Amino acid sequence: MPSATYDPILLEVYRHRFAGIAEEMGVALRRTAYSPNIKERLDFSCALFNAQGRMVAQAAHIPAHLGAMPTSVRTILAHYAAAGEPWALGDCVIVNDPFAGGNHLPDITMLSPVFFGPVDEQSVPAFFVASRAHHADVGGMTPGSLPLSTEIYQEGIIVPPVKLERAGVRNDDLLRLILRNVRTPDERRGDIAAQRAAHAIGERRLRELAAAHGPGELAAYSDHLLDYSERLTRAALAQWPVGAYAYEDVIELVEGDTVSLASICVTATVAHDAAGGNVIFDFAGSAPVMPTSLNAVIAITQSACYYAVRCLVGEDAPMNDGCLTPIDVRAPENSLVNAWSPAAVAGGNVETSQRIVDVVLGALALALPAQSAAASQGTMNNLTIGGQQGGQQGGQHAPFAYYETIGGGMGASAQGDGLSGVQVHMTNTLNTPIEALEMAYPLRIERYGLRAGSGGAGVFRGGDGIVRSYLFLGPAVVTMLSERRAVAPWGAAGGEAGMVGRNRLLRAGGGEEQLPSKFTRRVAAGDRLIIETPGGGGWGS
Repeated sequence: MPSATYDPILLEVYRHRFAGIAEEMGVALRRTAYSPNIKERLDFSCALFNAQGRMVAQAAHIPAHLGAMPTSVRTILAHYAAAGEPWALGDCVIVNDPFAGGNHLPDITMLSPVFFGPVDEQSVPAFFVASRAHHADVGGMTPGSLPLSTEIYQEGIIVPPVKLERAGVRNDDLLRLILRNVRTPDERRGDIAAQRAAHAIGERRLRELAAAHGPGELAAYSDHLLDYSERLTRAALAQWPVGAYAYEDVIELVEGDTVSLASICVTATVAHDAAGGNVIFDFAGSAPVMPTSLNAVIAITQSACYYAVRCLVGEDAPMNDGCLTPIDVRAPENSLVNAWSPAAVAGGNVETSQRIVDVVLGALALALPAQSAAASQGTMNNLTIGGQQGGQQGGQHAPFAYYETIGGGMGASAQGDGLSGVQVHMTNTLNTPIEALEMAYPLRIERYGLRAGSGGAGVFRGGDGIVRSYLFLGPAVVTMLSERRAVAPWGAAGGEAGMVGRNRLLRAGGGEEQLPSKFTRRVAAGDRLIIETPGGGGWGS
């Protein structure tokens, strides 16, 4: 346990220094990445961990990544400890297995040890640096690796914890195996190299900090920060009312081209244990594991709960493992919110995570009405497009795989109107600039703007969604994972619900198809896809 005595000024200095290193890692990752999804949308996260694998600091990146990353790190450390394999300078582990702390297969996590001073077989890392990036394709049934799957083997290549680099020597056979199983190997090679470059920055900055102030001070203040965050979080939770509060919402399960809402509920009961100082999130009553990609692994359910508490606790507490200690997440085994292998989980990370946030915030609104907010759009509107485009590669047309999420309306709250046209809750990315998209892919954006009037009315109005229209310049395969196309984002305190989203396909030869919330379609040159995202719920009658 860290000493109770520390310099408050130094504590604040180290808070910003550690977080600044994670931010600088993110800058390096963005600038060296190959794919638009990483360099334009910023679909990545970076963090620092202490020698025991506890998260010390993170950059303000993706909530779904960062809440689950500690589970990946603990899994990796446990794996190599059980194998009796020591860490060496220049090691780098890669993993994307959702059942080993990951989110879904496109999110590739990398972890590197940081040593201070001479290194031998008895040396123990002083810190670890980690990154997680969403790769636009890792194989699987459809381009973009977010298919309408029924088991994980259909979603892409599964990589357990394995060393991509051992003592600074790259495992070229492993890299070749990964690249052979994806549609866009050059893009994947570049993005993996970018993650490694980000780690080099983090390692260098930590060594510079240790050289200036001593390894002991860094270790001590990383412990102080964990302890400080836990105390602040517990103090905030102590203001919550004692009791149990429950809420329920649904996931839209598509059967064929119709939407079914039967037996796919997400239920959360939030209980404040005043005696223990913890908050308990219990998902008993949620649906069992389903034969769809909407299942979420437990790390995602934990991430959503961590995020909700963080929203209500505020930013005074540094975001690290200490904030997570008072949060107890319980979920039925092999359920929609705690899936076991070989369940399909590609959509659970992006869509079910959003619904978990909705039900958790809905329950907390009953306990803390003054801090309540209406439901936001409740979806990431995941769009993947892939096919072949002009230019030759080995005598064939070059393959492409594109992925983006689309913003929508934020729910209004007691503090004011919801924002319009933004990413909400478990995602924190930018949009793909039209210029970058059109330069890289055989697509044109014909319309991109706010969906006026889609936010719910109230004393404070929900934010409006977005309309985005795509013109295809060649044949492609399109897959969409979205939500809130049948059940609207709910209002709070008497506010009206936001408008549901809508997906439409206009064929070049005539005719319009109303598409469900989840679909895969083959499109031809001249076809148009129009996505209208949901608005946020209103607050107050």
